[in-house]
Amino acid sequence: MTERFDCHHCNESLFGKKYILREENPFCVECFETLYANNCEECKKPIGCDCKDLSYKDRHWHESCFHCSQCKNSLVDKPFAAKEDQLLCTECYSSEYSSKCHECKKTIMPGTRKMEYKGSSWHETCFICHRCQQPIGTKSFIPKDNQNFCVPCYEKQYAMQCVQCKKPITTGGVTYREQPWHKECFVCTACKKQLSGQRFTSREEFAYCLNCFCDLYAKKCAGCTNPISGIGGTKYISFEERQWHNDCFNCKKCSLSLVGRGFLTERDDILCPDCGKDI
Repeated sequence: MTERFDCHHCNESLFGKKYILREENPFCVECFETLYANNCEECKKPIGCDCKDLSYKDRHWHESCFHCSQCKNSLVDKPFAAKEDQLLCTECYSSEYSSKCHECKKTIMPGTRKMEYKGSSWHETCFICHRCQQPIGTKSFIPKDNQNFCVPCYEKQYAMQCVQCKKPITTGGVTYREQPWHKECFVCTACKKQLSGQRFTSREEFAYCLNCFCDLYAKKCAGCTNPISGIGGTKYISFEERQWHNDCFNCKKCSLSLVGRGFLTERDDILCPDCGKDI
């Protein structure tokens, strides 16, 4: 007797018929499609053995059903994108979902390089300096009035120039007498220490730190010989071309303060009336 060769499911003879092996078991075409064929995502019909089964993320399509959900063009052997369970060709996806260039208003295609700043996007070739028209790329830039400038062009067109060095001030300048200075250029005329954030004064339009100003120009107290700066409201007393700090204007003998009182002089000394009565 001839050995039987039957369908593993329905037991019908497969001699002279088309069959499919699955896990080494033969199935007739009808049983195989009933048991194992995938349903097409588009038409919902089984994908038979005589059809090409195209799959993407556990989803299946007939070859003729594998097309863009918007323009209906075939996606077979073409790049595509998926959005909310829909398949889209790159053109439809770009038109619907890709960023638009802030400059030329055209779509920035997926896979192409783009530049982004504060929610806006540009083609790399469209992201250029408004003044010199050269691509900015990854270089530093400065935005102004909805336009972007490379740093050299911004400095030429907008930045203030330091009174001292004549170079542009791009960050952290100082204004003195309504003129702009770099912090590092605004220094004491005498000792050259930076004055930004420090107490200072001026003489004949030149700025000085307090120490240099006192050493150079302040009168000396006849009592303690230290400078009388007069800065910050310091009070002093002047008499016959001599000056005293308020706290130093005291009787030479008894140290009584003579501010607002009568006093006598004995050579370079000042005395209260009681200590001077025997002069």
